[in-house]
Amino acid sequence: MPTRILIAEDDTVIRMDLREDLQRQGYVVIGDVGDGESAVNMARERRPDLVVMDIRMPQMDGIEAAEILTREKLAPVVLLTAYSDDELIERARNAGVVHYVTKPWRQSDLKPAIEIALSRFQQFRALESEVKDLQEHLATRKVVEKAKGVLMEKYKLTENEAFRRIQKLSMNNRKSMKEVAEAILLAEELNQQ
Repeated sequence: MPTRILIAEDDTVIRMDLREDLQRQGYVVIGDVGDGESAVNMARERRPDLVVMDIRMPQMDGIEAAEILTREKLAPVVLLTAYSDDELIERARNAGVVHYVTKPWRQSDLKPAIEIALSRFQQFRALESEVKDLQEHLATRKVVEKAKGVLMEKYKLTENEAFRRIQKLSMNNRKSMKEVAEAILLAEELNQQ
């Protein structure tokens, strides 16, 4: 499936040239706009795989737009700009921009920038998913540990016996161990009132 790209560039001629270059390289341009605000709105609507964006644009500059796109996890951003001063580079980095190409660009500059940006974004998403899974695992483990403690105290069970009881209830009721542990803790809380 070809990569779907949104272009945000206020100069119409550059925007058309960029569209042609990207299409020639096999990318699908799903839209092009002339300001950052429109780029954010179109990205929310069309969900591109990547946004190629100028920095200096009316209404909202490319770095502000990139920050929103990054925060909302809509798409990675490659900045394409004539400006390369340190302050802009720092702002771009802080906004989560994954690549920065200076104008005038060469066709040979765009493809590597786009492919690296897409790869970095996929790696970021994979890490984010892994962190979420680990957080969920840790939360489950904490709840199960508390529930084991309740069972051990209430029924004078060993730790292993308490764990097996939670595990068996989980399988018999087709509920996760976390759900069973939460139910045990809730029942204990209700008994204490």
